[in-house]
Amino acid sequence: MSNQEKYVHSLKQIKEGEEKAWAEVQNFKKKVTEDIKSFQIDADKAIEATKTQGEKLVESSIDQARKKAEIEVEKIIEEANTKSKTISTQMDEQSVSGILDILLKGVE
Repeated sequence: MSNQEKYVHSLKQIKEGEEKAWAEVQNFKKKVTEDIKSFQIDADKAIEATKTQGEKLVESSIDQARKKAEIEVEKIIEEANTKSKTISTQMDEQSVSGILDILLKGVE
């Protein structure tokens, strides 16, 4: 093989190596792009799932707080009713006592 043929052969090998490297780079670039898209889709799904879970948690917390508040309100109402009956009874006794005092003073 002559020097010129060796040179041409070397150039062909270099060209083939460049083409092979270029193809590998393009394949890697394509794979990375696909991986990024896949990651973005997975991230969007995870964000949506977390958002939904958070909304459910907030709704649940609000519902629990509402139920707790309703129980407290019922207790307060029951306590107020009991106290109002006691106060009403006491006032009636006090009123009767006061009226009797007035009447008795008027008789003297």
